[in-house]
Amino acid sequence: MAKTYVEVLSRASSFLEEAGLEGYGIEYLFLERKGWDKTQWLLHMRDEISPAEEAVLQGDMEQLLNHFPPQYMLGYSDFLGHRFKVTKDTLIPRPETEELVMLCLEKNPGTKLKVVDIGTGTGAIAISLKLARPDWQVTAVDISAGALAVAEENARGNGVEIDFRLGDTLSSIDEPQDIIISNPPYISPAEWALMDESVRTFEPKQALFAENEGLAIYQKIAEESPQRLKPEGMLLLEIGFQQGEAVRQMMQQAFPDKQVEVKKDLSKNDRMVIVC
Repeated sequence: MAKTYVEVLSRASSFLEEAGLEGYGIEYLFLERKGWDKTQWLLHMRDEISPAEEAVLQGDMEQLLNHFPPQYMLGYSDFLGHRFKVTKDTLIPRPETEELVMLCLEKNPGTKLKVVDIGTGTGAIAISLKLARPDWQVTAVDISAGALAVAEENARGNGVEIDFRLGDTLSSIDEPQDIIISNPPYISPAEWALMDESVRTFEPKQALFAENEGLAIYQKIAEESPQRLKPEGMLLLEIGFQQGEAVRQMMQQAFPDKQVEVKKDLSKNDRMVIVC
């Protein structure tokens, strides 16, 4: 008896949920592989699935059951409407980081500015800023040569020129910056057991974890940025939801004459610190 897309996907989704995983993952992969949006799905959901398509879906199921992230299976992830290559050398960009980029753009509506993105990973922050503000001079730094290679490929793919530098925090930056922005590693090693297994197993540990209860990179930024930020410049940081006050105090001490504010994300969690 012929099977339809919706029958096979519904069964697969239920199976994933029974295994304690997100059922949506298989639908996301299916739609991405077909190149379908929601409208096309509604038009074709009751069409017959081919044996070849069902075989691909079964292979995807097996990887999902092993906690392999869908974005790594596809080799890309979308961020603020742009597509970015992702590999095991890079974190998968998160929606919370989109909010950091949007805050930066909101606070800086124009003019030619010098910007540095610390720990660029896929380049999502740096490239998104450059796409939105083509006249900005954007530098992107990462300690991982593998991540930088991916970021450079993403810059070419999105048609922008970024100055990529291999370095630790701000060590490779000499010239004063108008904006310093970063989504640094901020998870404490003590939180290992709380992490999703797909993140623990497959995403790069160097981009996730930091010593001193997840605050080590913020401490380095607090030490190095006062010498590299223009007097009227702005610092924007993504933070863990429990780190707001600790990072705020740290940055206020580093910048006693500036206003330091903790901003919440759309889920009402502390997610960003802005120094201006």
